[in-house]
Amino acid sequence: MLAPNTTRSLTATGMITSMTDLSSTFGDKDVSAQDRERLIRSVFQRVAPRYDLMNDLMSFGIHRWWKRKLAWATDPRPGQIIVDLAGGTGDVANRFAAADRSVIVCDPSLEMMTAGRARVSHEVGWLSGVGESIPLRSESVDTLTIAFGIRNVTHIDAALAEILRVLRPGGRFLCLEFSKPWAPIRPFYGFFSRTVIPRLGAWVSGNTDAYEYLIESIRRFPDQEELTALLEAAGFREVSYKNFSFGISCLHIGIKENPGSESNIP
Repeated sequence: MLAPNTTRSLTATGMITSMTDLSSTFGDKDVSAQDRERLIRSVFQRVAPRYDLMNDLMSFGIHRWWKRKLAWATDPRPGQIIVDLAGGTGDVANRFAAADRSVIVCDPSLEMMTAGRARVSHEVGWLSGVGESIPLRSESVDTLTIAFGIRNVTHIDAALAEILRVLRPGGRFLCLEFSKPWAPIRPFYGFFSRTVIPRLGAWVSGNTDAYEYLIESIRRFPDQEELTALLEAAGFREVSYKNFSFGISCLHIGIKENPGSESNIP
């Protein structure tokens, strides 16, 4: 983990700028922010019917274990309001669903939500919305999760600010995302990502270019320490992370400051 001074240095030397630059890219192409948003929506519109199947094939089913770890870390409790942002087909939200709490998928893709609605618990709610403008009241959410979706928002700094806004003081943000694998497996993982996954995408869904975008978005996304610094710069406290599968994916956790909590007293 980064020491506090290191985090400030990294943030001051352009980490936020690199994320802003990401908002003007689509895969390996330079595009406007508006075009990026449109193109990403088109990707998920096209892959929605077989999105969950492709996740199983691309990860050999390991993504289910990663999401199970996310659910355990979320620790859902009675009476809570839990939002899964960029929740797509609801496979993550379904792990939290119960009659004694409110679980909501918030996603900009109606196609993705439609594909998942028939397969998940009727106790999951569905809400159309983007990460940069979450259609919920301030300080109304106990826990907000996002799994493999933060790299697809157009302005990540704005999305983090929105997440902080809707969380109640003391609320938790859990972000599961692809990250930087450990050095010994990096060449093999890179080869698999560049060559095998686009071909799988073409075979199963007929959308090679969509999966080329997804792989390129993973390659360009900040690593574990950089995302930690972004969360801290956005205002989250007690930020930590845990690697899964040799760093291929990583779970970051941050807490919204609670002024009344003893843990926030210096």
